[in-house]
Amino acid sequence: MKAAVILLPGLNRDRDMIAALTKISGRAPQTVWQTETAIDDDIDLIVIPGGFSYGDYLRCGAIAARMPVMRAVKEKAEQGTRVIGVCNGFQILLEAGLLPGALMRNASLKFVCREVKLEVANASTAFTSGYTKGQIIRCPVAHHDGNYFADPDTLADIEASGQVAFRYTADTNPNGSMNNIAGIVNKSGNVLGMMPHPENLIEPAHGGTDGRALFEAALGLVDA
Repeated sequence: MKAAVILLPGLNRDRDMIAALTKISGRAPQTVWQTETAIDDDIDLIVIPGGFSYGDYLRCGAIAARMPVMRAVKEKAEQGTRVIGVCNGFQILLEAGLLPGALMRNASLKFVCREVKLEVANASTAFTSGYTKGQIIRCPVAHHDGNYFADPDTLADIEASGQVAFRYTADTNPNGSMNNIAGIVNKSGNVLGMMPHPENLIEPAHGGTDGRALFEAALGLVDA
């Protein structure tokens, strides 16, 4: 599968994401700048990395979500292309309407940068099939606005539809997210947004490989 990484002003985790995709797939992903209005037809996976797009000056991800490239991302997602948004990428996907809910300021009102533990809530998605349901994995986080919120009806629908992909274990929830939600997929199952950074735990040099299976699944290297 061929991957692409979206580049936007202020995103600073693009190199980490490019390195992870290159190491796992054996080929460098294409990079797509914010002003592009189309994404190549042969792209199978689109990734929006983390950082601080446009300085978070309005709301995290709100300006980025309105850039030309995001219209192209939305078109590809509607066609079934797999899309991953990590941290600020998750915020952008929410602002773009590709995922339900919102991300608010951390309950502590402080920036959090540390390792957490995640429970795999749904192991049957295109992104989590390399794990088993209930498996606990390690993953680093680094964010100030990662507190996932949804109104009661939306939250109930997300839970009933199996859209929660990852949850923080109760003792490591870093931001106060409702139902300990760390990552969700859309109803079609081809768009994933998550606050933790799996790209920073894919090889022994990182101190572990718990994030590797996510990219292997997304790239079609394990059975979905």
